[in-house]
Amino acid sequence: MSESENLQPSVPPSIPQAPKAAVRAAARPKSIAELLQEFSQICSEMEQELGKVIVGQTPVIRQLLAAVFTRGHCLLEGVPGLAKTLTVSTLAKILDVEFKRIQFTPDLMPSDIVGTNVLDDDQTGKRNFRFVHGPVFSNILLADEINRTPPKTQSALLQAMQEREVTVGQTTYKLPDPFFVIATQNPIEQEGTYPLPEAQLDRFMFNIKVDYPTLDEEEQILSSSARGEFQEVRKLLNAKTIIQLQRLTASIAVSPYIVKYVARLVRATRPGDESAPPFIRELVDWGAGPRAGQYLINGGKAFAAMAGRYSVAIDDIRSAAIPVLRHRISSNFQAQAEGLTTEDLIEKLLAEVRPPEIEKYQK
Repeated sequence: MSESENLQPSVPPSIPQAPKAAVRAAARPKSIAELLQEFSQICSEMEQELGKVIVGQTPVIRQLLAAVFTRGHCLLEGVPGLAKTLTVSTLAKILDVEFKRIQFTPDLMPSDIVGTNVLDDDQTGKRNFRFVHGPVFSNILLADEINRTPPKTQSALLQAMQEREVTVGQTTYKLPDPFFVIATQNPIEQEGTYPLPEAQLDRFMFNIKVDYPTLDEEEQILSSSARGEFQEVRKLLNAKTIIQLQRLTASIAVSPYIVKYVARLVRATRPGDESAPPFIRELVDWGAGPRAGQYLINGGKAFAAMAGRYSVAIDDIRSAAIPVLRHRISSNFQAQAEGLTTEDLIEKLLAEVRPPEIEKYQK
């Protein structure tokens, strides 16, 4: 894909168009600065629209948007009643894309997700197999309580998430573009659940923790529900515009300085690596792989673009570190005995791993 293709997203439909006379008078390609300014504005409008329905949860919303604009999948973790499903369905309305929800249960089969071949009679009386598309053929697929179904059914999403296609029999079918899987799971209920395999977890760009609201936010939620208020949200984007904004996000510059920092950070999570700090060697069984570094850079690109900046900064990588690394680092029994969570280890790692030194210019 050429750079010129990357930098030609259309104006999002929520931004007012200029009069035709003014457009003819100033017919010129938009600069990167103008495109990024529009991108930042549309992201702010999306957060405002989501805020009409979802009270608080600003980090969750920003991380979801970052995944959307980098073609990433998300795993939402939180106790029941924190509006995880409502957040995803509202986001789909704002994006104006096709949305499907699957309630994962122990008796769910792979064909219930990807679809199946059925035998039909045609007009001549002959019988032919016809493929009936499953709910995976959508733009946003909500896999609700994904850990309630056995690994056989969970694995039906692996090809869809990685290659964005599904194979049924001897035929491979392409999925719509854009395509995202947003899964939810309840971290406190273990009976009747099947933990996600590590290969499945690694397909998720972000593991997003949905926490309890603050006191003021909870009072606002209760007041709104007591009055029976229901807010409608506007449709701000569409599938074509999302793809164009994904191209714009992919064009954000990543310097060798950032690449070195990401490589150091990811390698420091591995207890067998010589660069790993002593606490990682003592408290971690295994660390993150190269895909974590790719997702850190993609997340940094998204956060930079959403802020209207040309290039990725160290703070963008640090903002993406916890949701990217949270499910890619396995702490051992000693860490659990000391009451240290994976998030605590990542915070210590961010303080420990310093950015690389910038080489001074020499004549």
